[in-house]
Amino acid sequence: MQHWTLDDIKWHEFDATKVKPELVSLAKAACMVEHNGSDYARYLKEVFHQDPEFQKLADAWALEEIQHGQVLRKWAELADPSFNFEASFKAFTSGVTLPKNVDGSIRGSCSGELISRCVVEAGTSAYYTMLKEHGDEPVFKSICARIAADELRHYKLFYTNLKTYLAREKLSGLKRLLISFSRVSESEDDELAYAYYAAHRDQYKEYDHKFFKNLCFATLLEVYKQEHYEKMVAMIIKAIGFKPRERVTKVIAHMGHNYIKFSAYKYRRSLKLRDAA
Repeated sequence: MQHWTLDDIKWHEFDATKVKPELVSLAKAACMVEHNGSDYARYLKEVFHQDPEFQKLADAWALEEIQHGQVLRKWAELADPSFNFEASFKAFTSGVTLPKNVDGSIRGSCSGELISRCVVEAGTSAYYTMLKEHGDEPVFKSICARIAADELRHYKLFYTNLKTYLAREKLSGLKRLLISFSRVSESEDDELAYAYYAAHRDQYKEYDHKFFKNLCFATLLEVYKQEHYEKMVAMIIKAIGFKPRERVTKVIAHMGHNYIKFSAYKYRRSLKLRDAA
């Protein structure tokens, strides 16, 4: 059962004077990734083909993900009436596809798949919390708060099922650690960069992964704060199977934050060099 609908959003409170352009761009990209929830559910149902109860949970999860895409789309269209979601989403889905007709997880096991999902939900919960705190427009802040809460529930959903599968599959701590690192490293893969391109394709002739990765992440990474990383790191550590001790969490989050600040600088510099060429 969905915890809220688009009708619960106070759209009449939208204030165009408080819209930040960089958040409009991020919302456009995010709405397409979220709206693609049915494809993710299809993949999960193939991975968990022997677990009908989890398949039902995957369908319910996908409905909420799609709703996130719908609400972000509506806000983006208010912020930028020229945004053509249908055309952008068509371009996105033609350029980014998930594995089909699989008989197992690309992570090697059901437990591995659930660890990967926990990493993603930890990241998205922190991501929307960050957007809420960085934004000034009241409707956008309300939307991001609701989505962040949903993503936290989704983390708990996958984590609960992870414990069940770990009891059967006995995945080692090292293997869980490697899976989590692998999934974190994929945050800069084609999906978000391509979504960013699809949302702005009228401004550019063709897709250049490096350029759009730089453009997207230079905007995104600048607004993260260390507390966002601390929350995310604690959730990931828990999914790996360790206790998220406060001191260790803070150290890892601090290292991650410094790395991200350096990455944001690197992306901005790359963009400046491209513009100067």
